Amino acid sequence: METFRAMSLLLTTLTIVLSVLQAYSQSPLENFLSCLPNHSQSSNPISKAIYTPDNPSFSSILNMHIQNKRFKTATRPKPLAIITAMDESHVQATVICAKPHGIQIRIRSGGHDYEGFSFISDVPFVVLDMFNLNSVDVNIENGTTLVQAGATLGQVYYQIAQKSQVHAFPAGVCITLGAGGHFSGGGYGNLMRKYGLSVDNIIDATLVDANGKILDRKSMGEYLFWAIRGGGGASFGVILSWKIKLVSVPPQVTVFTVKKTVEEGATDVVYKWQQIGTKLHEDLFVRVQPQVVTKGDKKTVEVSFIGQFLGQIDRLLPLVNESFPELGLKQSDCIQMPWVNSTLYWVGLPNGTPIETLITKPKDPGSSNSKSKSDYVKKPIPKDALESIWKLMIKDDNMLMQWNPYGGKMAEISPSATPFPHRAGNLFLIQYMVFWTEDADADHKMEFLRSFYEFMTPYVSDSPREAFLNYRDIDIGGNHPSNSTRMDIARIYGSKFFKDNFDRLVSVKSRVDPDNFFRYEQSIPVRSTY
Repeated sequence: METFRAMSLLLTTLTIVLSVLQAYSQSPLENFLSCLPNHSQSSNPISKAIYTPDNPSFSSILNMHIQNKRFKTATRPKPLAIITAMDESHVQATVICAKPHGIQIRIRSGGHDYEGFSFISDVPFVVLDMFNLNSVDVNIENGTTLVQAGATLGQVYYQIAQKSQVHAFPAGVCITLGAGGHFSGGGYGNLMRKYGLSVDNIIDATLVDANGKILDRKSMGEYLFWAIRGGGGASFGVILSWKIKLVSVPPQVTVFTVKKTVEEGATDVVYKWQQIGTKLHEDLFVRVQPQVVTKGDKKTVEVSFIGQFLGQIDRLLPLVNESFPELGLKQSDCIQMPWVNSTLYWVGLPNGTPIETLITKPKDPGSSNSKSKSDYVKKPIPKDALESIWKLMIKDDNMLMQWNPYGGKMAEISPSATPFPHRAGNLFLIQYMVFWTEDADADHKMEFLRSFYEFMTPYVSDSPREAFLNYRDIDIGGNHPSNSTRMDIARIYGSKFFKDNFDRLVSVKSRVDPDNFFRYEQSIPVRSTY
């Protein structure tokens, strides 16, 4: 009997030793993959959500949500695996299993990240892709909607319209943006003068924290709920869903586009717009979009004044003619439509495009290369400077800017109400963009944009020179993901994105993720990295 017990103990010991040796002999990826089934729902096997490089669908899954062609090159770092989470437990398992095996997670909801931080890294990483978690549950009775992180803005707008023609949500113009990242960075759109940003209209959220726990607003606490509404969710956890508060719109809104070249007096109109754009009625949003065009055999700058009014034409025209007669808005420039149709107008689709387009996946996402930057303007740019800007723009055929006006609700919300600090005192936000088709043009195009950005220095905010988190730009500073995020470097980009809110975000980060597991090139650091 004693001999049997001794042999049984020996076998048990050998089994444990062999399992330990096997674990040590496996790669971090093998250990990660073998860990996943142990921490996810068996009723929805995570094996169906895993794509490794030896899977024939790996490249197509990786590229299907990369919206910028410059990140699709063969030389770009590829993930060890892609987890296309189909269940919340798959997200939990990914976090729980990546952390002890030294694998970083890049979280992707829509793939519009301007610098590719959500799907590219120079260290061993996996992509946690949220596109399967895309439900949109609209409750018109209480005026709320539950939006999973992988839902696109097009899906959100479409589902709201299925329940109501007089409800909407303040968010971005691009209908393929993923709700997870777009909302957590602020959520900027053409309803902001009336209702503020997306983050100003979020009333609850769920996320998976660094310990793999699912938290809602009550269990995460107000400090973390504050941080993820504008501070970038990927620094603090994995956003699973948002509960948003719907806003009211009239049955018909009016949209319009007025185009003027420099030769047709665009400079004077832009100058006047700077003076009155923040003072216009909050129902009116007028974006200024300067772009290089060719007229005959001559290049020039044409400025599009793209507007949306929460009301009908008969109310709009007198309002604009009184406050902004220089625009020369005519009834023939205006189109009335339900708000949901206006979301298609804003992406350049013709009037009459079916709203089902909002939920149709693009056939060729990421077919062009681009680079973007951002600036905030606090005082009108002089006319002679505007003329110099147009002359510089003409040196690049594919230069585009979007100037988005402030005022209204944006001036009423405290800069500390959410991490998004760019409130009163701003006239407009500039987004700069360059595009190219040939890979060989990349360096030249990006250098042109950087020189243009440098040229704009006297006319934009300073101390700090502010930037918008959702318009990712590595040029303003970044940490290498192989190291713990350095505070001195993080403060450079952090002050531009968050101003005085940066230190508060650091306090939240240090409290909820002291090991700095959730990190990327422009993430929030922990205090231990001083």
